[in-house]
Amino acid sequence: MLDYDKEAGAYDATRGGEARAAAAAAAVLTLIPENLGSPARPARLLDLACGTGIVTRRLAAARPALQVTGADRAPGMARMAAARLPGSVLLADSRRLPFRDATFDAVTTVWLLHLIADATEVRGIVAECARVLRPGGVYVTTVDKAAAHDVGSDIDAVLAARPRRPASDACADVTAHARASGLLPAGQAVFTGVGQGRSPRSTLADLRRGWFTMLPPDDPRAEGFAERLAALPDQDRRRPDPRFDVRAFRRPAAC
Repeated sequence: MLDYDKEAGAYDATRGGEARAAAAAAAVLTLIPENLGSPARPARLLDLACGTGIVTRRLAAARPALQVTGADRAPGMARMAAARLPGSVLLADSRRLPFRDATFDAVTTVWLLHLIADATEVRGIVAECARVLRPGGVYVTTVDKAAAHDVGSDIDAVLAARPRRPASDACADVTAHARASGLLPAGQAVFTGVGQGRSPRSTLADLRRGWFTMLPPDDPRAEGFAERLAALPDQDRRRPDPRFDVRAFRRPAAC
Protein backbone atom coordinates (compact mmCIF):
# COMPACT_ATOMS: atom_id res chain seq x y z
CA MET A 1 0.00 0.00 0.00
CA LEU A 2 1.16 3.53 -0.71
CA ASP A 3 2.39 5.75 2.12
CA TYR A 4 -0.47 8.23 2.27
CA ASP A 5 1.45 10.61 4.53
CA LYS A 6 4.00 11.00 1.74
CA GLU A 7 1.32 11.03 -0.97
CA ALA A 8 -0.80 13.74 0.69
CA GLY A 9 0.87 16.79 -0.87
CA ALA A 10 0.53 15.57 -4.46
CA TYR A 11 -2.54 13.39 -4.01
CA ASP A 12 -5.21 15.66 -5.48
CA ALA A 13 -3.12 16.72 -8.48
CA THR A 14 -2.44 13.09 -9.42
CA ARG A 15 -6.03 11.89 -8.89
CA GLY A 16 -8.10 14.18 -11.09
CA GLY A 17 -8.21 17.18 -8.75
CA GLU A 18 -11.34 19.27 -8.32
CA ALA A 19 -13.05 17.89 -11.43
CA ARG A 20 -12.97 14.32 -10.16
CA ALA A 21 -13.93 15.46 -6.65
CA ALA A 22 -16.96 17.29 -8.02
CA ALA A 23 -18.10 14.22 -9.93
CA ALA A 24 -17.60 11.95 -6.90
CA ALA A 25 -19.45 14.27 -4.51
CA ALA A 26 -22.35 14.70 -6.93
CA ALA A 27 -22.76 10.93 -7.27
CA VAL A 28 -22.58 10.36 -3.51
CA LEU A 29 -25.15 13.08 -2.84
CA THR A 30 -27.69 11.46 -5.17
CA LEU A 31 -27.73 8.52 -2.73
CA ILE A 32 -28.09 10.54 0.49
CA PRO A 33 -31.69 11.63 1.17
CA GLU A 34 -32.18 15.33 1.88
CA ASN A 35 -34.72 14.67 4.65
CA LEU A 36 -32.31 13.09 7.12
CA GLY A 37 -32.41 14.30 10.71
CA SER A 38 -35.24 16.32 12.23
CA PRO A 39 -35.97 19.92 13.29
CA ALA A 40 -34.78 18.99 16.77
CA ARG A 41 -31.66 17.17 15.61
CA PRO A 42 -29.52 18.21 12.63
CA ALA A 43 -28.42 15.34 10.43
CA ARG A 44 -24.80 14.20 10.72
CA LEU A 45 -22.55 12.70 8.03
CA LEU A 46 -19.22 10.94 8.53
CA ASP A 47 -16.86 10.88 5.54
CA LEU A 48 -14.52 8.06 6.54
CA ALA A 49 -11.06 7.88 4.94
CA CYS A 50 -11.68 11.44 3.82
CA GLY A 51 -8.13 11.88 2.55
CA THR A 52 -7.36 15.50 1.76
CA GLY A 53 -10.98 16.50 2.27
CA ILE A 54 -11.44 17.48 -1.35
CA VAL A 55 -14.68 15.50 -1.62
CA THR A 56 -15.69 16.07 2.01
CA ARG A 57 -15.66 19.83 1.51
CA ARG A 58 -18.02 19.52 -1.44
CA LEU A 59 -20.42 17.33 0.54
CA ALA A 60 -20.54 19.96 3.27
CA ALA A 61 -20.98 22.85 0.83
CA ALA A 62 -23.78 21.15 -1.07
CA ARG A 63 -25.75 20.27 2.07
CA PRO A 64 -25.31 23.13 4.57
CA ALA A 65 -27.85 21.56 6.93
CA LEU A 66 -25.64 18.47 7.30
CA GLN A 67 -23.06 18.42 10.07
CA VAL A 68 -20.15 16.85 8.17
CA THR A 69 -17.23 15.17 9.92
CA GLY A 70 -14.14 13.93 8.09
CA ALA A 71 -11.91 11.17 9.46
CA ASP A 72 -8.66 9.67 8.20
CA ARG A 73 -5.92 7.65 9.87
CA ALA A 74 -3.05 9.23 7.88
CA PRO A 75 -1.91 12.41 9.67
CA GLY A 76 -0.72 14.03 6.44
CA MET A 77 -4.11 13.55 4.81
CA ALA A 78 -6.00 14.66 7.91
CA ARG A 79 -3.98 17.87 8.13
CA MET A 80 -4.90 18.81 4.58
CA ALA A 81 -8.55 17.96 5.20
CA ALA A 82 -8.58 20.01 8.40
CA ALA A 83 -7.39 23.05 6.43
CA ARG A 84 -10.44 22.66 4.20
CA LEU A 85 -12.89 21.93 7.03
CA PRO A 86 -11.53 23.55 10.20
CA GLY A 87 -12.77 21.90 13.37
CA SER A 88 -14.51 19.08 11.50
CA VAL A 89 -11.71 16.54 10.86
CA LEU A 90 -10.13 13.98 13.19
CA LEU A 91 -7.69 11.10 13.09
CA ALA A 92 -9.49 7.77 13.25
CA ASP A 93 -8.98 4.13 12.33
CA SER A 94 -11.82 2.80 10.19
CA ARG A 95 -11.60 -0.56 11.97
CA ARG A 96 -12.31 0.98 15.40
CA LEU A 97 -14.31 4.17 15.05
CA PRO A 98 -14.25 6.50 18.06
CA PHE A 99 -18.01 7.12 17.98
CA ARG A 100 -20.96 5.73 19.86
CA ASP A 101 -23.53 3.50 18.20
CA ALA A 102 -26.11 5.31 16.06
CA THR A 103 -24.21 8.61 15.89
CA PHE A 104 -24.58 9.45 12.18
CA ASP A 105 -27.37 9.65 9.62
CA ALA A 106 -24.96 8.92 6.76
CA VAL A 107 -21.50 7.40 6.44
CA THR A 108 -19.45 7.53 3.25
CA THR A 109 -16.30 5.67 2.20
CA VAL A 110 -15.01 6.90 -1.14
CA TRP A 111 -12.04 4.81 -2.32
CA LEU A 112 -11.33 3.02 0.94
CA LEU A 113 -12.38 -0.62 0.74
CA HIS A 114 -10.21 -1.46 -2.28
CA LEU A 115 -7.12 -0.61 -0.21
CA ILE A 116 -7.76 -3.32 2.39
CA ALA A 117 -6.29 -6.69 1.41
CA ASP A 118 -7.90 -8.74 4.18
CA ALA A 119 -11.56 -9.59 3.54
CA THR A 120 -12.13 -9.95 7.28
CA GLU A 121 -10.97 -6.36 7.78
CA VAL A 122 -13.25 -5.13 5.01
CA ARG A 123 -16.17 -6.87 6.67
CA GLY A 124 -15.18 -5.27 9.97
CA ILE A 125 -15.00 -1.79 8.43
CA VAL A 126 -18.46 -2.16 6.91
CA ALA A 127 -19.72 -3.40 10.28
CA GLU A 128 -18.25 -0.33 11.99
CA CYS A 129 -19.93 1.95 9.46
CA ALA A 130 -23.21 0.17 10.12
CA ARG A 131 -22.73 0.38 13.87
CA VAL A 132 -22.46 4.16 13.91
CA LEU A 133 -25.50 4.60 11.64
CA ARG A 134 -28.81 5.65 13.12
CA PRO A 135 -31.96 3.74 12.12
CA GLY A 136 -32.98 5.00 8.69
CA GLY A 137 -29.39 6.07 7.99
CA VAL A 138 -27.50 5.33 4.79
CA TYR A 139 -24.00 3.98 4.09
CA VAL A 140 -22.53 5.01 0.70
CA THR A 141 -19.35 3.48 -0.71
CA THR A 142 -17.41 3.04 -3.92
CA VAL A 143 -17.04 -0.54 -5.16
CA ASP A 144 -15.14 -2.40 -7.89
CA LYS A 145 -12.49 0.34 -8.21
CA ALA A 146 -9.82 -1.72 -9.97
CA ALA A 147 -12.31 -3.00 -12.53
CA ALA A 148 -13.30 0.58 -13.36
CA HIS A 149 -9.78 1.29 -14.63
CA ASP A 150 -10.06 -1.45 -17.26
CA VAL A 151 -11.52 0.54 -20.15
CA GLY A 152 -10.55 -1.92 -22.89
CA SER A 153 -7.48 0.02 -24.03
CA ASP A 154 -4.13 -1.18 -25.35
CA ILE A 155 -2.71 -0.41 -21.91
CA ASP A 156 -5.23 -2.77 -20.33
CA ALA A 157 -4.23 -5.46 -22.82
CA VAL A 158 -0.60 -5.14 -21.71
CA LEU A 159 -1.54 -5.21 -18.03
CA ALA A 160 -4.02 -8.09 -18.30
CA ALA A 161 -1.42 -10.73 -17.39
CA ARG A 162 -0.06 -8.91 -14.35
CA PRO A 163 -0.44 -10.57 -10.94
CA ARG A 164 -3.24 -9.10 -8.86
CA ARG A 165 -5.05 -9.90 -5.65
CA PRO A 166 -8.80 -10.52 -5.54
CA ALA A 167 -10.77 -7.28 -5.33
CA SER A 168 -11.63 -6.55 -1.71
CA ASP A 169 -14.30 -4.06 -2.78
CA ALA A 170 -16.17 -6.38 -5.15
CA CYS A 171 -19.79 -5.25 -5.17
CA ALA A 172 -21.18 -8.69 -4.36
CA ASP A 173 -18.88 -9.04 -1.35
CA VAL A 174 -19.56 -5.52 -0.04
CA THR A 175 -23.27 -6.14 -0.40
CA ALA A 176 -22.94 -9.38 1.58
CA HIS A 177 -20.96 -7.57 4.31
CA ALA A 178 -23.61 -4.85 4.48
CA ARG A 179 -26.44 -7.36 4.74
CA ALA A 180 -24.58 -9.20 7.52
CA SER A 181 -24.54 -5.91 9.43
CA GLY A 182 -28.24 -5.28 8.98
CA LEU A 183 -28.05 -2.93 5.99
CA LEU A 184 -30.15 -3.26 2.85
CA PRO A 185 -29.29 -2.17 -0.71
CA ALA A 186 -30.68 1.33 -1.35
CA GLY A 187 -29.44 2.50 -4.74
CA GLN A 188 -26.45 3.06 -6.97
CA ALA A 189 -24.75 5.78 -9.00
CA VAL A 190 -21.88 6.05 -11.46
CA PHE A 191 -19.42 8.88 -12.08
CA THR A 192 -16.49 9.55 -14.36
CA GLY A 193 -12.99 9.69 -12.91
CA VAL A 194 -12.27 12.94 -14.71
CA GLY A 195 -8.62 13.23 -15.69
CA GLN A 196 -7.74 9.68 -14.64
CA GLY A 197 -7.44 8.14 -18.08
CA ARG A 198 -4.04 6.47 -18.32
CA SER A 199 -1.35 7.06 -20.91
CA PRO A 200 1.42 4.52 -21.56
CA ARG A 201 4.02 6.90 -20.11
CA SER A 202 2.02 7.64 -16.95
CA THR A 203 1.30 3.93 -16.46
CA LEU A 204 4.98 3.10 -16.79
CA ALA A 205 5.75 5.77 -14.16
CA ASP A 206 3.15 4.21 -11.86
CA LEU A 207 4.78 0.81 -12.36
CA ARG A 208 8.19 2.23 -11.50
CA ARG A 209 6.94 3.80 -8.25
CA GLY A 210 5.12 0.72 -6.99
CA TRP A 211 1.54 1.64 -7.80
CA PHE A 212 0.70 -1.96 -8.75
CA THR A 213 0.96 -3.60 -5.36
CA MET A 214 1.38 -7.15 -6.62
CA LEU A 215 4.06 -6.11 -9.12
CA PRO A 216 6.66 -4.08 -7.18
CA PRO A 217 9.46 -2.39 -9.14
CA ASP A 218 12.04 -4.95 -7.98
CA ASP A 219 9.95 -7.90 -9.21
CA PRO A 220 11.79 -9.53 -12.15
CA ARG A 221 8.53 -9.58 -14.11
CA ALA A 222 8.11 -5.80 -13.89
CA GLU A 223 10.69 -5.11 -16.60
CA GLY A 224 8.76 -7.12 -19.17
CA PHE A 225 5.62 -5.09 -18.54
CA ALA A 226 7.69 -1.89 -18.64
CA GLU A 227 9.09 -2.80 -22.06
CA ARG A 228 5.64 -3.54 -23.48
CA LEU A 229 4.23 -0.30 -22.10
CA ALA A 230 7.14 1.66 -23.56
CA ALA A 231 6.47 0.10 -26.98
CA LEU A 232 2.86 1.32 -27.18
CA PRO A 233 2.03 4.16 -29.58
CA ASP A 234 1.01 7.67 -28.51
CA GLN A 235 2.93 7.55 -25.25
CA ASP A 236 1.36 10.73 -23.84
CA ARG A 237 -2.20 10.27 -25.10
CA ARG A 238 -4.54 9.44 -22.27
CA ARG A 239 -6.98 6.62 -22.85
CA PRO A 240 -10.64 6.96 -21.73
CA ASP A 241 -11.39 7.96 -18.15
CA PRO A 242 -12.64 5.23 -15.80
CA ARG A 243 -16.26 5.09 -14.63
CA PHE A 244 -16.68 4.42 -10.91
CA ASP A 245 -19.55 2.57 -9.25
CA VAL A 246 -21.11 3.82 -6.01
CA ARG A 247 -23.58 1.82 -3.89
CA ALA A 248 -25.86 2.78 -1.03
CA PHE A 249 -27.12 0.64 1.87
CA ARG A 250 -29.75 1.67 4.39
CA ARG A 251 -30.29 0.70 7.99
CA PRO A 252 -34.02 0.02 8.35
CA ALA A 253 -35.88 2.61 10.37
CA ALA A 254 -36.94 1.62 13.87
CA CYS A 255 -40.51 0.35 14.17
